[in-house]
Amino acid sequence: MAKKKKDQQVVGLRGTVQEQPITETLELNYMPYAMSVIVSRAIPEIDGFKPSHRKLLYTMYKMGLLTGGRTKSANIVGQTMRLNPHGDAAIYDTMVRLSRGYGALLHPFVDSKGNFGKVYSRDMAYAAARYTEAKLDGICAELFRDMDYNTVDMVDNYDGTMEEPVLLPTTFPNVLVSANTGIAVGMASNICGFNLAEVCRAAIARIQNPDSDPLAVMPAPDFPTGGELLYDPAEMGAIYQTGRGSFRLRAKWRYVKAGNLIEIGQIPYTTTVEAIMDKVAELIRAGKIREIGDMRDETDLSGLKLTIDLKRGVDPEKLMAKLFRLTPLQDTYPCNFNILIAGMPKVMGVGEILDEWIAWRQQCVKRRVFYRLGKKRDKLHLLRGLERILLDIDKAIAIIRQTELEADVVPNLMIGFGIDQIQAEFVAEIKLRNINKEYILKRTAETGALEKEIRQLEATLNSPRRIKTLIVGELEQVIKGYGQPRKTELVYQWDDAAAEEEEAPPDYPVTVFVSREGYFKKITPQSLRSSGEQKFKDGDSLAFSRQVTNQAELLAFTDKFQCYKARVSDFAGGKAAQLGDYLPTKLGFDPGETLLQVVLPGDYGGFVLFCFENGKVAKVPLSAYGTKSNRKKLTGAFSDKCPVRTILAMAEDGQVAAYSSDGRAMIFSTAQLTPKATRTTQGVAVLTLRKKAALDRVVPVEESGIVQTARYKGRSLPAAGAILRPEDVAQMTLALDGEEPQ
Repeated sequence: MAKKKKDQQVVGLRGTVQEQPITETLELNYMPYAMSVIVSRAIPEIDGFKPSHRKLLYTMYKMGLLTGGRTKSANIVGQTMRLNPHGDAAIYDTMVRLSRGYGALLHPFVDSKGNFGKVYSRDMAYAAARYTEAKLDGICAELFRDMDYNTVDMVDNYDGTMEEPVLLPTTFPNVLVSANTGIAVGMASNICGFNLAEVCRAAIARIQNPDSDPLAVMPAPDFPTGGELLYDPAEMGAIYQTGRGSFRLRAKWRYVKAGNLIEIGQIPYTTTVEAIMDKVAELIRAGKIREIGDMRDETDLSGLKLTIDLKRGVDPEKLMAKLFRLTPLQDTYPCNFNILIAGMPKVMGVGEILDEWIAWRQQCVKRRVFYRLGKKRDKLHLLRGLERILLDIDKAIAIIRQTELEADVVPNLMIGFGIDQIQAEFVAEIKLRNINKEYILKRTAETGALEKEIRQLEATLNSPRRIKTLIVGELEQVIKGYGQPRKTELVYQWDDAAAEEEEAPPDYPVTVFVSREGYFKKITPQSLRSSGEQKFKDGDSLAFSRQVTNQAELLAFTDKFQCYKARVSDFAGGKAAQLGDYLPTKLGFDPGETLLQVVLPGDYGGFVLFCFENGKVAKVPLSAYGTKSNRKKLTGAFSDKCPVRTILAMAEDGQVAAYSSDGRAMIFSTAQLTPKATRTTQGVAVLTLRKKAALDRVVPVEESGIVQTARYKGRSLPAAGAILRPEDVAQMTLALDGEEPQ
């Protein structure tokens, strides 16, 4: 039998086990692992690379593969093991993704030969490393151009046998050009690629004017698989501003009348040919698509091609609208621009990323100029020593000939000509054939040119304007040498009405139940009659219930100032004994996002009151949330300037009671508030708050339980209200216990 000792050790059959608090285990064991994954594996840095990418490319650079011929991929993988000891399979996977053959990047870094698979194919396996060959692509010259000028810090590899760079001194903002995805611990990163020429022009504009808007130069992301991007200016502006958000991509197709078929040549970057084919086959089997005679994959060496044979009389436009809605031929790309800055993860907008890259690139250029300046100064210093020798060459020869010990040659030259050790070493190493006046005069003639170069380098080092001019010149050279036209076409107008022409879900009455923690249940009248008491999780309870139809819509407002839109028909029917669907999971909330309120908008008449902690109330028409498109999420659903305490939907104007945290209440009519079409309005002051007090909640008067309403009415807004009487407090408590639906 095991027994417990005072020193928290447990002695058992298999030895001694040391007890440890879970908090200590997390701090000592889990946190170092989590930080290692975040900093050293999953999140890219300002040069646009993860450590695995950087180690592979640097190894290839040291192998001479920037200018030489290709070598076997297995050879590269083996050499990379000296820097990246995570196994050859992981290294080769990294090489495949960076390769031209795979096609995942707008500007691949690996010039590949052989079968490297395809980014648009799930099942096309790449060949083993022993069969393929690779070298660095030409654009890698821009990654390593300043590598030998001490522009970046070098650190020891894992076993201390060689050094590797902390970052690569890229001459262009590769962090925005190369798409990158990573999942760390508790966070992730998903950076889409942008057109190289557009990014460089945006960086130039940002250098010349720090307030310039990148959106004016680089309107949207660009993808190697092409396709079409449905361009929403507000949506894209939010992504550029915050670094978060999403946009839609769809396939590019054409109708061939001669064969009555559709050819798809480009698909969204986020999907694969097999995923599309599987989904279409599934829909055909389910009888949801009857317009297709046959669909086949005709991809060959010339590129991707999916062919759809149409049945007689089918409208190709309507069919593609249906396929866009039901299959991955139209997909959403989520953005999360999470980048390591000085070892710390940070989510940034495009403008901020460009600012960080420009600041970092300025440091690289300064270090390059300083390195060159040091080399020029060292050379000038040696030539100064040669000038001293020029005064009396015979004396130098005599000193060397008359010195008995070799070790005394340098000290004697130092004494004889008044030069330092470095200069004396340089003089002593001159070949005998070069100890003549002509040679020394030619060398010392360089002194004037060196002094001029040193003055120019010093002026550059001390002038931020010159440093920026150098960066701009390099960016212009990158545009000239590697710029390419956009591959992804921007679509500014599209017909969402056609996309929403789907088979309407059956319409029948249902009762919806929403719990305080965000569980949603839809129950038909028949099930409700036979059901017992509604079941909820421990600690959870009913927030409200309402009778609606299966085709009704719902809006879910969150603490991230977003609104998620869904239909009741999206949820499966349930029973009272079930917990229901958890809305944050069902609607795809962002990590850490919390549900605040669920609103059933009906026909989008009426309005929503957003009641903020600072005593302000915003009155926003429900029609502001009735989008015509099939968007499932609206960013900027309400103001983010102050925490919201109550979200209240009302079909028409009425009396509401506002409570403050210091025990006061005030009743006012919502007709006193002017509706604002802008969803992010900060509202108007309604409740005058005392020091350290805040608005606590707002409820309709009929749900407040207040008996003497006249006591609390405010004649004009804002108003301070009145202190709650004991009987009104008691009635309010009863109302809270049985809150009515909104």
